[in-house]
Amino acid sequence: MTAEQTGPVVRTPHGAVRGRYEQGIAVFRGIPYAAPPFGPRRFRPPEPPEPWDGVRDAGAFGPTAPKPPYSEAFARYLSDPVISGDDCLNLNVWTPAPGPAARLPVLVWLHGGALTRGSSAVPVYDGRTFARDGIVCVSVNYRLGVEGYGLFPDAPPNPGLRDQFAALRWVHETITAFGGDPGNVTLAGQSAGAISAGALIAAPKAQGLVRRAILQSGPPEVLERDKVRRMVRRMANRLKTPATAEAFAAVDRDLLLRTQADIGRLSSPVLGGPTFGIVEDGDLVPRDPLRALVDGEAAQDVDLLMGWTRDEYRLWLVPGGLLERVDRLGAVALAGAMARCHAGHEVLRRYRALHPGAGTAEIVGQMVTDHLLRIPLHRLADARPGSSYVYEFAWPSLLSGLGACHALELGFVFDTGDVPESARLAGEGAPQELADAMHAAWVRFAATGDPGWQTWDDTHPVRIFGDGPPHIAYGPRDPEVALWSAAVPTVPEPSPASDARPPGVELASAVRRLRRSVGARRR
Repeated sequence: MTAEQTGPVVRTPHGAVRGRYEQGIAVFRGIPYAAPPFGPRRFRPPEPPEPWDGVRDAGAFGPTAPKPPYSEAFARYLSDPVISGDDCLNLNVWTPAPGPAARLPVLVWLHGGALTRGSSAVPVYDGRTFARDGIVCVSVNYRLGVEGYGLFPDAPPNPGLRDQFAALRWVHETITAFGGDPGNVTLAGQSAGAISAGALIAAPKAQGLVRRAILQSGPPEVLERDKVRRMVRRMANRLKTPATAEAFAAVDRDLLLRTQADIGRLSSPVLGGPTFGIVEDGDLVPRDPLRALVDGEAAQDVDLLMGWTRDEYRLWLVPGGLLERVDRLGAVALAGAMARCHAGHEVLRRYRALHPGAGTAEIVGQMVTDHLLRIPLHRLADARPGSSYVYEFAWPSLLSGLGACHALELGFVFDTGDVPESARLAGEGAPQELADAMHAAWVRFAATGDPGWQTWDDTHPVRIFGDGPPHIAYGPRDPEVALWSAAVPTVPEPSPASDARPPGVELASAVRRLRRSVGARRR
């Protein structure tokens, strides 16, 4: 038999696995790093998998975590495979040289999806291209939605984040056998994956497990516990059951997912609304990770690569015609954005002055993008000059209306523009030279800590990946960042003042009207 027929075999702490050789790359899929999180393990922290005898086949992706499907409007743009089965705490490894002698750099990928959707089986996340270029690539499945981030009085918080931490420990203990260097691990993620990566590098328990981190369109953050509790309580009211882990575990899993999707229907980064997220838990997340990183007490030796897309908000508003609807809502939408960003009328006047020809949706989108992404990442870079690199992805999709939207950069980072799923966001004919530039920068950062441009300093260098050759822009990439930096405290302390409302506007009512109006359009 040839090597292609037999496949490579690697021994893990729980048993041996047999992968596949694909175009010269050894690929291992669906390796369990923790036991199935169901039955008595439901809503509990992950436990080690049961050891197995013989050689376990690792040729196919493992089960994905339970999740509702994307709405029809979003499914047009985003791929989200579903693989049935309970053994959903699994990971995949792509390596050019399985065996302990290689000691290659490692990149661990955490997928996005608002902590409610996504998986490591999304074709755009194919790690073959990183392995082709000398990086051992690992992608991780973790619990989602109420299973991973529900907050209950009778279960520990953040089980989904604890899954990721368990996978990171698995990498530290096992990756040498796959050709990786446990001392040269880059933890990377996009959107919810970036938020998770930020929480993990700030976690005291994870210190020493990560050498570098890549945060794409997601800053370190925690949600207020009451906000997550409200999501669970709304589900409990709909299900007519107590808001406890024990009661939720007795509910049919499909019914639980349908209820979660229905309650979360009016949520989005622009609108806010009921949602799941990471919370402070006194254990894995003892304090706000952004504060811990900005204060310099955590991850002092971790290099950072972080950035955003120019038009993040367009993925949140274009599907289903929401961009036009927000434009028509006018003052109601602007009031909702001010409430979402805790901003007063002076900030809104400045946005209008900076974008004199912009419609309501663009102003709302840029305001929320600055509030959620650009400003926290600027502050994190400001706190870590010399070890931080910042980028902006500015190439507009070939599909009408999307611009340089949220998640568009993924096919370029992974250099997977040849898979059909990449074209769902980028359109047909995306520039290969842009993928070459971005992918090479990510490879170089994972290998050396230097993506190929100037580290962050008081000149604020931002690498622009867009039309034409990549280049550096200096100063705040958007004027909004400068005005926000002056208008908002650097790291605002939680206080009743954070709920202040702009004068003269009934914002709570306006936000409710906005959500109802947009929700009617989604139905």
